[in-house]
Amino acid sequence: MNRLGNLIRAHRQAKNLLIRQVAAELGIDPSLLSRIERGDKKPTRAQVVQLSEILEADKNQFLAIFLSGKVVSILRDESSALEAIVLARQQLSGLMVHSPYQPQQAV
Repeated sequence: MNRLGNLIRAHRQAKNLLIRQVAAELGIDPSLLSRIERGDKKPTRAQVVQLSEILEADKNQFLAIFLSGKVVSILRDESSALEAIVLARQQLSGLMVHSPYQPQQAV
């Protein structure tokens, strides 16, 4: 499954941009971007953020798909994967409550 590559391609095509145009803005070879779109190569986190900016796409959506792919690649062969996800979610929820970066509620 290549959700991120498909998303990148869909946004690029919707903006009528060529691979070479986006690759030039990203500072990479067009063949690398093509491989990222096909799922043959994984982009870096910085490239994902930069792609979302170039394509004027939702950065959080791009990052969420990127990060979920990393989690799946780590847990793919683990029999306790779903339990680990539940525990990680609980831990992350606890961190978010104490995070200084939480958006403030409107009063």
